[in-house]
Amino acid sequence: MDRTAVLVMEMQRGVVGDLTKFPDLVAVCQRRDVVDNAASVLQAARAAGLPVIHCTAAFRPDRAGSHTRNSPFITALLKDPGHMLEGTPAVEVLPELLADADLESRRHHGFSPFTGTSLDMTLRSLSVSHVVAVGLSLNLGITGLALEAVNLGYRVTVVTDAVAGVPDGYALAVLKYTIGLLATRVSAAELVEQWKAGDAR
Repeated sequence: MDRTAVLVMEMQRGVVGDLTKFPDLVAVCQRRDVVDNAASVLQAARAAGLPVIHCTAAFRPDRAGSHTRNSPFITALLKDPGHMLEGTPAVEVLPELLADADLESRRHHGFSPFTGTSLDMTLRSLSVSHVVAVGLSLNLGITGLALEAVNLGYRVTVVTDAVAGVPDGYALAVLKYTIGLLATRVSAAELVEQWKAGDAR
């Protein structure tokens, strides 16, 4: 059975919400209606009986379990001792994207939602073989998600207007030239119509 699940990558208050430290990313998301498009995909997924899994990131205050110096980006982020701390509002999923039945997969290091987490086992326990990706960002997270999912044997779809990166021109090039080699690309409206028609594969 080819069951589908939606993976929501880092749509958290401290990434793209009211507590963000990434104003350029927020601006791109607002111009491209990324949050609204993601919300429409999640609503349609739940209506079709498909699992929704929020792939979130957080750090412990003591940084235990996190590699803190193996990436220039993470090193820069963690200069702020309060960045995305476990148990703070910044790590919460955007409320407009969250429903009670949704699942969460939390990671404390790296850029992919699969490495060092239970996400693969969760998907397999749900008999999922196809993942649909929305969220952030095309610079790292969505690209890492798609690449690892393919390596693990999943079929991948990326919702083109429910993802973003910075700068926007670069992100669109990644969507075309990198994601296009790994995943099917579809708009939120196209996917919603497909699921409403009863094709939730």
